[in-house]
Amino acid sequence: MILRPASPADVPALSRLGSDSFVAKFGHMYRTQDLEIFLAETHSEAAVAAELAKPATRYCLAEQDEKLIAYCKLGLTCGWPDYARGSKAIELKQLYTDPALTGQGIGPQLMDWMFGVAREVGADEVQLSVWRGNHAAQRFYARYGFGKVADITYRVGEQLDDEFLFALLL
Repeated sequence: MILRPASPADVPALSRLGSDSFVAKFGHMYRTQDLEIFLAETHSEAAVAAELAKPATRYCLAEQDEKLIAYCKLGLTCGWPDYARGSKAIELKQLYTDPALTGQGIGPQLMDWMFGVAREVGADEVQLSVWRGNHAAQRFYARYGFGKVADITYRVGEQLDDEFLFALLL
């Protein structure tokens, strides 16, 4: 497996993996209309290309046999400033793995990359949101020292999900 930064040529693969991962894990929770709106706003090629073009967004791709198998998206700005405890908080926006490869050690390598970027930019806090029913993700982040700091919501189409804001002071 190799880790590398994303380029514009990666947009179609990022769009597909983001959509496929989200639908595999959470698709059953939403009305078709809400899911379609969310996927268009968040995982369409246009949405991914716009995110990739932002200077305050960084992607790390994990590839195996020249195929995208996972990625991590990091926002270099604070996602929830009202809850920030540090003076330079950043946001772990997405950590998605091919659903068939979850649990095979890819996530820890992407977390190492994320912590490296956090050090590079002088961050003193990392924030992320996690669905309140995603206990496996909560355990994964807790292993790194993340803990719940607030109850928040996350919009998928017209549906508001109950989420937890997790954070880690560095």
